[in-house]
Amino acid sequence: MASKVFRPRLNLNHVIFQGNNNHAQSHSFGQVFLHKKTGVSSSRRSIVAAEAAALMAEETTAKTGNSALSHFWREVQGSNNWENLVEPLHPLLRKEIIRYGEFVAACYKAFDLDPTSKRYLHCKYGKSRMLNEVGMEDCGYTVTKYIYATPDINIPMQNEASRGHWIGYVAVSSDESAVKRLGRRDLLIAFRGTVTNHEWVTNLMSSLTPARLDPNNPNPDVKVESGFLSLYTSDETKSKFGLESCREQLLSEVSRLLNKHKVEDLSITLAGHSMGSALALLLAYDIAELGLNKTDHETVPITAFSFGGPRVGNPSFKQRCEELGVK
Repeated sequence: MASKVFRPRLNLNHVIFQGNNNHAQSHSFGQVFLHKKTGVSSSRRSIVAAEAAALMAEETTAKTGNSALSHFWREVQGSNNWENLVEPLHPLLRKEIIRYGEFVAACYKAFDLDPTSKRYLHCKYGKSRMLNEVGMEDCGYTVTKYIYATPDINIPMQNEASRGHWIGYVAVSSDESAVKRLGRRDLLIAFRGTVTNHEWVTNLMSSLTPARLDPNNPNPDVKVESGFLSLYTSDETKSKFGLESCREQLLSEVSRLLNKHKVEDLSITLAGHSMGSALALLLAYDIAELGLNKTDHETVPITAFSFGGPRVGNPSFKQRCEELGVK
């Protein structure tokens, strides 16, 4: 019997509201928390709040609003923890959130869900055509590698010679006009969310286990959810297909691109929805922990845009990500 698959809706305006909180909070990994007031405010209080918001917007715009992204990209990527960019939401930040959300949505558009297709649970298109086929021909990026993940779950499925499924892609801003607009060359990794039964079972594996991704620093206090870690690190190297783990595929390609463009201003941007946002954060942590983003001259910033992302790790994992500068 063929596995049922589900296509979740991607909400590009995902916001979580905090109750009874007097201060807006900005999550370390880019998820925005805004306070939500209860009860009915007086008209005077509403007027004062509106005037304060307008004043803050005016001050922020005066400082940065008219700046081109090329001069403001580090702040948009979280170099100052998005200070004064969240309330009100800065227009450049809003545009970038939506833009990266579209790269994630492209994963769903290109994913083959037809059980009768030869490309079932893989991408419908070749790398050179994929972004064009999903309506992003003017995005200025080139896909350099497809990424496959292997859930370590033994569930028999029809039409599957391999358990490895297409999970996302690596792309780089290649059009020179796009590079100029962005102010740097952007290395992008985009992940889709949960679709197959294997992946739903993986999501339920919520027990915490030590990450231990860096053999030189196997900190047992840094723990992540076992299902996400399994999906990130499992491989099929012993099978006739010889598929490397999602982790090995990603680290190899990221290292190659960083070395290729090492003399340029660079950023590493990860974007994912649901399960894909968990993989994005694991990769961000992994790159930073291994120091792959460090060059002789600078540390390449790493930013994860999470759309409807679940919990990935424990407080020690969060603290370590902050220490490493993951945004």
